[in-house]
Amino acid sequence: MARVVSGIRPTGKLHLGNYFGAVKSFLKMQEEHECFFFIADIHSLTTHPTPSDLHQNVLQVMAEHLAMGIDIEKCSLFIQSDVPAISELYTYLNMNAYIGELERSVTYKEKKATQPKNINAGLLTYPVLMAVDILAHHADLVPVGKDQQQHLEMTRTFANRFNHMYGTDYFKEPQAYSNTGELVKVPGLTGQGKMSKSSGDADTIVFDEDEAAIRKKIMRAKTDTGPTEPNMEKSEELQNLFDIMALVSDYSTIAHFDDLHQKATIRYGDLKKQLADDVVSFVAPIRERITHYKNDAAALAHAAKIGAEKANESAYKTMKEVKEIMGFRKFY
Repeated sequence: MARVVSGIRPTGKLHLGNYFGAVKSFLKMQEEHECFFFIADIHSLTTHPTPSDLHQNVLQVMAEHLAMGIDIEKCSLFIQSDVPAISELYTYLNMNAYIGELERSVTYKEKKATQPKNINAGLLTYPVLMAVDILAHHADLVPVGKDQQQHLEMTRTFANRFNHMYGTDYFKEPQAYSNTGELVKVPGLTGQGKMSKSSGDADTIVFDEDEAAIRKKIMRAKTDTGPTEPNMEKSEELQNLFDIMALVSDYSTIAHFDDLHQKATIRYGDLKKQLADDVVSFVAPIRERITHYKNDAAALAHAAKIGAEKANESAYKTMKEVKEIMGFRKFY
């Protein structure tokens, strides 16, 4: 059984795009592999969140993922800062990372170009901490998007450099996780591409928001002016709504509106109203579970404690062995 490590950023609230993307992948992975899913609260310090924001964001993420079906008996769901060995290993691996290679990080270069007065050392050494998150648990596989491919390459570089410097084969080279299932890209509501937090609130269907807000967003979703003759091809904006409907509606509902479009008799107001009904029905039980966990401090504490115990056992063993390899030995 392969080991998988993946981080979750404690920023924003979970939306429909996250659910059919990362969360669905997590649910699949926890059934097939030994998984370590961590909430990256230390990473988030590069953007200077306030203490109250940080805590509430971590609470939100923990509640959301438990509500979505992450099973603490099948995987380790933990908070990054609950594993002290991560921070200590980060210190050791920083000693073997070079400024030049860290400055070539795309994330670092982009922020330096756009916010030159808001650069901190944590952002510069972000790739090292990400590498430690992976190497501490000797991950075989890491789910990465295109924007994180470079970080995985740097992780392999740090692992191989450690092995070369200390004449060992201690760290393996983690590989990108390949999802054998078809990746679902949920389109946004404004016709600007896929649903994502960067595209704005109006573009996303958030689980932890009320029914009225969801309906309002969908009724305002961008469409075209309507078909002027039978069998016209759907515009991209209209296809987006049909693609969302395919995720939450019955086949008969989709077929009904598709038939109306083919006959050029479709009324977009009716389509949106039906889509809103179906989205609300899909979201409601998950929102209820999120609310349940957010209000159940004991359940959140139990989940965090179980996850931390599993992660600490793994990371502490790695830290102890790394220190031995590097020459750190106690006299007492």
